[in-house]
Amino acid sequence: MPTAASLTSAFGPRASAARRPALFAAASEGPWLFGRRTDLLAFGGSAALSVALLAVGYALGIADGDAPEWVWLGCVLGVDIAHVWTTLFRTYLDRDALRRDPALYAGVPVLCYTLGVALHAYSAAAFWRVLAYAAVYHFVRQQYGWVKLYRRRAGETGRLDRVLDTTTIHAATVYPLLYWHAHLPRAFAWMIDGDFVAALPRAFTIAVDALQPLYWTVLGAFVLRQVTLLLTGRAINTGKVLVVLTTWLCWWLGIIALDSDYAFTVTNVLIHGVPYFVLTYRYGRSRAARTDRGALRLLLRGSVPAFVGLVLALAALEAGLWDHWVWHDRPYLFGDGPSLAGGALALLVPLLAVPQATHYVLDGFIWRRKALSDG
Repeated sequence: MPTAASLTSAFGPRASAARRPALFAAASEGPWLFGRRTDLLAFGGSAALSVALLAVGYALGIADGDAPEWVWLGCVLGVDIAHVWTTLFRTYLDRDALRRDPALYAGVPVLCYTLGVALHAYSAAAFWRVLAYAAVYHFVRQQYGWVKLYRRRAGETGRLDRVLDTTTIHAATVYPLLYWHAHLPRAFAWMIDGDFVAALPRAFTIAVDALQPLYWTVLGAFVLRQVTLLLTGRAINTGKVLVVLTTWLCWWLGIIALDSDYAFTVTNVLIHGVPYFVLTYRYGRSRAARTDRGALRLLLRGSVPAFVGLVLALAALEAGLWDHWVWHDRPYLFGDGPSLAGGALALLVPLLAVPQATHYVLDGFIWRRKALSDG
């Protein structure tokens, strides 16, 4: 789990009204999103930590099994669940955002809960399957979104690079997911066992395996393009290349190369959650510097510790409610709650999933070009 000190280093110095910090780095810093050091820590550092945790897991002899409690606390609770709550700094804590789109921010949680109750009442399996695939889409689109942002920052307009960049980032994410479906059961699941569609026809597995050479060819073409640019004296978009290659490495390791809950957990959540921490903090800091009052201003006076402390507290509360009422996996942390069934679960489970589902839906709106420029 990132510490307050490391996050402070990644997010940049404490905001002040006089400085009026921007969401993204100044144009003088080149195509980096948040600045060279911050980008390298957020994207490269999170991937390096994932690989280091894999090495630690093998050294301890736990890499082939389930994720231990310290991985759950650090990666799942401290990053995966917590990053969902950082969306508050882009939405419900921002008075201007609420004023611009009140129907969106009020309607999405209600819609998510209503649909969730209907799905869970029909079938708990259907509820978890829909939520899992919504999460998958969200994870894939986020990596693609980073690539688009880097292209925009660098002013890249060439068709060749646009097509190659788009193809490569989707190959790096979508192909491992296809491989996963083609080789079920695996020793890990996205959310719960059985959430992905299984028992697919043998022809699907054959087709996916036949695509593997194309997967490597696309990645090779992307790398060759960057080498060609360097050899011909042209600059490469280092941040974009970093996102593409770290995404490929972590998704390949966690889904294709290795088959364990430990490996999937440490490679899946860090490169997704840590950069999102940076983005939402930078947005909140930028907005807070433009107002003399309000929740953002009050909370971000404490800079990174207040930001991290709030989202960790909310993540712990959410995880505690899930475990106490639904999962019963960690009574030593959250107490041993009653076993619910039927209609009670159909009402409770979708309610507990509202923050997560709302995060997935709102993310499709709040990081569009105009929304980012407003920050």
